[in-house]
Amino acid sequence: MSRRRSAGAFGAVVAATVLAVLAAGCSGGAQPRVVPATVTPPAPPTSATQTTPATPAASATPGGSASADTSGEPDPAYSDWELGVHLLPVDANGFGEIRPTPKALRMRRYPTTDLLPPPADDAFHSTVGPVTDAIRQRMGETWSPRCPVALGDLRYLTVSFRGFDGRAHTGELVVAAQEAQGVVSVFATLFDAGYPIEELRLPPTADLDAPPTGDGNNTAGLVCRATPGGTSWSAHAYGLAIDLNPFLNPYLKGDLVVPERASAYLDRTRTQPGIIHAGDVVVRAFAAIGWEWGGAWSSLKDYQHFSATGR
Repeated sequence: MSRRRSAGAFGAVVAATVLAVLAAGCSGGAQPRVVPATVTPPAPPTSATQTTPATPAASATPGGSASADTSGEPDPAYSDWELGVHLLPVDANGFGEIRPTPKALRMRRYPTTDLLPPPADDAFHSTVGPVTDAIRQRMGETWSPRCPVALGDLRYLTVSFRGFDGRAHTGELVVAAQEAQGVVSVFATLFDAGYPIEELRLPPTADLDAPPTGDGNNTAGLVCRATPGGTSWSAHAYGLAIDLNPFLNPYLKGDLVVPERASAYLDRTRTQPGIIHAGDVVVRAFAAIGWEWGGAWSSLKDYQHFSATGR
């Protein structure tokens, strides 16, 4: 579980705790920022590229559905909630106060801001390469030498994904080297199925340091942190886990919901695009590479979380 720390934390511990844990062992939580950082990402590596034909987008215009709509109903409008600015009071554990889901986010739908060039041919493309010095700098404190995996054992991936705007985009994430090709195959399957993703970018240090707003929705892989509220390394710290559309697929343990404004999405009878259900294309795609879904756990529910370790 990753978490927006700057203004909408997702799957992390309190900012002070994060900094302390990073100093002691880089186990702070990730807080994917909603507003993309104003950085220029490096050109994707060219060590390996995969292209597969794409399922045509349902719409390439703002307001278009992320999946084909044959109902004759008008496409839903984009959400107008201003992301990343409504700060939450922070509890003793560093999580934001749990708040009801704002009306504007109960049918969450935002266009994707391109940080990397989108595929020009509307097909799936991917690259797998090393974590270069430039990429390492962009990662900030989401990785440090104290983390339990060396940079040489990680890979930087770019993959095409379908946004909620119906368009094809290019996302990026870092995962364990031995899992890289399997993860690429998962995103190829999701792209072909038209499964929409709002954001897919590297979470920088700013995501760890910012106060929570509970409205983050970035999909991410490697984040060097402990398990939520725990002291052992998360599977994310090894590059062995991915959190997918976390706002639509929140984490629940007891009274804790992360992201903190995502309570409406604990209703898993919802069927809007981006929500993950048992046995669906997302769960099947990860199961095909041996990864387990946190939504099937009994002691807690981590609907966004897929991991190679089962934790």
